Amino acid sequence: MEEAIKKAKVLMEALPYIKSFYDKTVVIKYGGSAMIDEDLKRNVIQDIIFMEYVGMYPIVVHGGGAQISELMKKLGKKPKFIKGMRITDKETAEIVEMVLDGKINSEIVQLINKNGGNAAGLSGKDGNLIRAKKLLGEKGEDMGYVGEVESINPGIIDVLGKQDFIPVISPIGLGRDGHTYNMNADLVAGEIAAALKAHKLVLLTDVKGIYKSKKTILSTLKIEDAKKLIEKGVIERGMIPKVKACVTALKAGVAKTHIIDGRIPHSLLLEIYTDKGIGTEIVK
Repeated sequence: MEEAIKKAKVLMEALPYIKSFYDKTVVIKYGGSAMIDEDLKRNVIQDIIFMEYVGMYPIVVHGGGAQISELMKKLGKKPKFIKGMRITDKETAEIVEMVLDGKINSEIVQLINKNGGNAAGLSGKDGNLIRAKKLLGEKGEDMGYVGEVESINPGIIDVLGKQDFIPVISPIGLGRDGHTYNMNADLVAGEIAAALKAHKLVLLTDVKGIYKSKKTILSTLKIEDAKKLIEKGVIERGMIPKVKACVTALKAGVAKTHIIDGRIPHSLLLEIYTDKGIGTEIVK
């Protein structure tokens, strides 16, 4: 009986959040260990389905860097990076598309559908969802078929939403030059959240949040403070595109953005439907 009472208390704690977020859109960037560890993968899928069941509209944007590098090595091709960005020649671009669209996207869709959800997979090229343009390195380096978002056409997402599908999107875009471009999934998620005026943007990562110091995690961070921490080098490397994605979303009208530790079981539910939350919340 005590166990049942505990469960009832948890449900009652979640109730105000369920009511508040009913019919709201949340964009989730799915990446890191939560895509590789089977238990964490199952937790994330369950969380996404739960959101759908209680009336939220989840949209998933996934990464796949580790899986891309793994396949490249198997094919005898050494991954190369500049400032964390993958140098993407034509052969690498084909591998990226094969892994993101052919393997990861399809696997996520199958897992959601198998567990009672209703998902549909999309490449950013489908329906001209993501218009890309070539991205150069900080010093003008040519990184090949690496792109950034030029524009988002949310029409196909709207169509899926009206049919109660969960869109699962790979971060690949089509340029005006007809080339396919590989893009940073965090930045793509931020742009999609901005275009849709989503209520929330949640980025899953492999750290506990944004650190102010080696031992101190910031529970809340304002845009202007985030920019200062980047300038000081406190926020660095892979955390920079995550913060930039949050800033893009917030400036477009997204209410709140969150960077959370995807290694924690049911991290999405803990962040969205509990009093304490986890990770770092970035706000205006």
